[in-house]
This record gives sequence, C-alpha cells and structure tokens, in this order.
Amino acid sequence: MTEIKPLAEGEAWAGAKWYDLADRESGAVRRVFLWVPPEAAGQAPAEGWPVLYMTDGNAVIATAIDAMRAQACYPSGTNTGWGVLVAIGYPTDDAYDPFRRSWDLGPPPGQNYPPFWDDGEEVRTGGGGEMARFLLEDVRSFVAAKVRVNPEHQGLFGHSFGGLFALWLLFQNPKAFSHWIAASPAITWEESFLLDDLSRFDAGAAQAYVHVSAGEWEGDHLAPFQTQAPDAAERLKEKAKTRTIAAAQEMAAALSKHPGLTADYETYGGENHMSVLPVAVNRAIQRVFALS
Repeated sequence: MTEIKPLAEGEAWAGAKWYDLADRESGAVRRVFLWVPPEAAGQAPAEGWPVLYMTDGNAVIATAIDAMRAQACYPSGTNTGWGVLVAIGYPTDDAYDPFRRSWDLGPPPGQNYPPFWDDGEEVRTGGGGEMARFLLEDVRSFVAAKVRVNPEHQGLFGHSFGGLFALWLLFQNPKAFSHWIAASPAITWEESFLLDDLSRFDAGAAQAYVHVSAGEWEGDHLAPFQTQAPDAAERLKEKAKTRTIAAAQEMAAALSKHPGLTADYETYGGENHMSVLPVAVNRAIQRVFALS
C-alpha cells in the first residue's frame, strides 16, 4: 500500500499531533488527531497498544486526552489502561464542520437538505461509505505506520450523527472493531432507515462489545431549563419524533440477541444532547481501555 503523506501537520494538546490527510479516492481533506501514550506509560504491549477511533475529532480529542491522562496513571483505582487515541475531524479551529460531517457521517443512500447558511451549498447526507473507507483503509494505515497498535483491540466512538455512523458501520462490517460506542445515536434519522439495516444484520463470527447511551433529557421530558421556554411545545413534539432514549434502548436490546455481541445501554443523568458529549467520551475511554 502506498505510503500516505500528510498535506500539513502540527502540534495539538498534551503531546497530540494533527495531520491533514487527503482521501486517496475522493481527495477530500480531513484532519486526523493522534495521541500516543507518554514515556511514563512504558513500552507498548507485545501485541501493540489498544486504540480508540473517534468521529467529530475537533470536538472530542482534548476531552479524550484528559480523560485518559487522569485515569490511566492510576489503573488500580480506575481499571483504565493506556492506549492510543485517534480522532477524525476537519481543518478548522471550530468544534464542528456541520456541512462536511453531514456528508461523512450520514450513511447511504442519504438525502438533500436546504443550506445551513444563506447563499450556502445544499446539504447532502449519504457519504458514510466514503468516510468508512477513509477510516478503515487510509487512517488505519497511516496510524499503523506511526505507532505499534493491536489490530484485535480497537474501538470506534461516535456521538449523534457519529453514533448513527458507528451503528451503520457495525451492520456493514461487524469485525471492523472490537468495541463500538454509540452515544445519543440518531437512529430515527431519515425515516429510521437504520432499522432496515438492523433487520438484515448478521453478526456472523464477530466477537464485539457495543455500548449505546443517551442523556436523561433526550427522552420524553424537557430539561428543567427548557420547560418554560417559548419553544417548549415544539421541542416536545420533536422529542416524540426522535425517541432518542427509547430507540437507543431498543437497539441495545436487539443487538444483545446476536451471538458474539455483548450490548448494553446507559442513561447519563442530567445531560442533554450536547452536554452528554464529554460524559460519553469518558465512558468510551473506560470501556475500550478497561483492564478487566
């Protein structure tokens, strides 16, 4: 396989580095953040470091690094060991690139939507296949050339659209990761097409762990600070449509019936769709890098 060379690179946080990689097929440039355990963590295990891959890289990498550093240095008290962190984002200083993530994290076939901004481009979903190939081929190859990793112990984390993407990729390629973490997944997005994938899903010989979660205020009730808001009625109507908690619980229950898969669900108390992100990232660290 041809060596992948970054278009640009730089320093991020706490020893992390970022690399702008051009997709070898589409040419689309994405920013890949890479954090490797420090010297204090010791040598990599004989089989290589376990790895956690994350979508929405700009928004999650700093939280993930801090969660890892705070816990892996005290394994007997946290049950969390060291590992490599890889987060896929975009060449921007913002937490998100809404336009590009809609395409990348929206599984096919996708749909078209009005622009996010005046005079902006039409928003498209359905590029999940391109993103999956970039992740599984380009990014994995690039990371393996940088650090010795364990190909049998690798997790994928995604939140919201990222959670939808993670579940969709699980259905397409259940052996791609040993750990799948889907936080507040947009399961009912685009007429709940993901449930058709679930109905056809066959885990085969895959052995994997799946963790599905949502925040307390993603269910039937509004968060306390929203109850008196002018748009309270509209928010309740949208909640009835998205069913984030119920859909996530149903998904975990369905996946747990597949031999070889261990699936569970968790509600994060006091959290809404966005505030849940750092809590979910921390839980991904704890699940993927658990020592026992």
